[in-house]
Amino acid sequence: MADTSIGTAAQLRDPDYMPALHRAVPLGIQHVLAMFVSNVTPAIIIAGAAGFGFGSDAGAQGFPDMTYLIQMSMLFAGVATLLQTVGMGPVGARLPIVQGTSFAFIPIMIPLVAGKGVDALPALFGGVLVGGLFHAALGLVIGRIRFALPPLVTGLVVTMIGLALVKVGIQYAAGGVPAINTPEYGSLLNWSAALVVIFVTLALKFFARGMLAVSAVVIGIAVGYVYALAMGMVTLDGIATSWSRAAMLQFPVPFSYGIEFSLAAIVGFCLMAFVSAVETVGDVSGITKGGAGREATESEIAGATYADGIGTAVAGVFGGFPNTSFSQNVGLIAMTGVMSRHVVTIGALFLILCGLVPKVSAVIRTIPIEVLGGGVIVMFGMVVAAGVSMLSDVNWNRRNMVIFAIALSVGLGLQLDPKAVQYLPETVHVLMTSGLLPAAMIAIVLNLVLPEDLADEATEEVSGGMAGHGRGRTDG
Repeated sequence: MADTSIGTAAQLRDPDYMPALHRAVPLGIQHVLAMFVSNVTPAIIIAGAAGFGFGSDAGAQGFPDMTYLIQMSMLFAGVATLLQTVGMGPVGARLPIVQGTSFAFIPIMIPLVAGKGVDALPALFGGVLVGGLFHAALGLVIGRIRFALPPLVTGLVVTMIGLALVKVGIQYAAGGVPAINTPEYGSLLNWSAALVVIFVTLALKFFARGMLAVSAVVIGIAVGYVYALAMGMVTLDGIATSWSRAAMLQFPVPFSYGIEFSLAAIVGFCLMAFVSAVETVGDVSGITKGGAGREATESEIAGATYADGIGTAVAGVFGGFPNTSFSQNVGLIAMTGVMSRHVVTIGALFLILCGLVPKVSAVIRTIPIEVLGGGVIVMFGMVVAAGVSMLSDVNWNRRNMVIFAIALSVGLGLQLDPKAVQYLPETVHVLMTSGLLPAAMIAIVLNLVLPEDLADEATEEVSGGMAGHGRGRTDG
């Protein structure tokens, strides 16, 4: 419900309205809490996949790797958000859009870094840089390419992203990949910490209101952390050591891990930029409809896409990951009724401050992996649910069912059995085994080339008699 005590109805719907600071600051921090865990989780997952996550310290030029990556995730989420809210020429929608590290790119990044340690990072960040510039260039044509990404395609891709990530959540909850061959892996103690987080998060989501519901995952992880501390899963000595070793203030260093340009990384990031750009268009439209009761303008959509890409490219220079608009903050705007971009600017400044203080990252790093697992199980499950929700807008005729079936079968199958294409060239192998890119390309191409009248000509044999009985609201 809108808080009319901070302004009139017209003011609340105005992006340029600035509430009094004693109101604006808590509202800005609300936005940060709504996205905080989601924003830093990709850095933790990629560090773990590369092999320098929990339990490692040495990094490029002396940086503690996971701590530094978490730091950059916060810092450049704030920078990218400022590009959206304050703007710079044609860059930025000048709307209350919160940017954060994108989950969508994780299935692309994991095969690029898997088991390769710090040596994988130069090529990864080269891909982030080029992919970000390509993403920004999409702002010139975003209005003309949206037709190629209807709900059938975007819903499939988002669902695939979630399905690719749920395994990570389960592995974390059981004890993490490094412990997978130890007796402790999958123990009741490990699972109990994850379940505490899940139960607290669900309780707040279903039975709390306002700020408690918005911050459910953050609070769930905090409660899980306290539980883990009580159970001896994290020691006070470890917290003190992590805190004392972290600097009070640290500025980002450009190309701190070096830079390389790998074809696999560049192709992967550029192709995923299409999906990310369309997601941002949806978020911009959601903000203007839910917060201001109007359609987004072409300049707002283009500006948001420019900011998405440039924010990503700048992050890649300093060791950050791709940024995108965060949908949960769109819902927060609808809940509070406050459309002010200046409120989100305050949140962005808070993120930047956190990113410049390594002690914040050091504390996040002490969270037991099992506790984080409980949080990511909820978050990644919600990604799948979001994809299914998008798919509800598809007209489930036989044509669309066949497109979806083929794309899902190939994409998910390659994720489950990467060795099926082990004789392909390395670059192609990396792209194929993500599962996400082949699924997206199959869906896009088939949706463009198969005529709509095939929907009436297909037979029941295609789907075993189960097709054609459910219809969504619009054509896919």
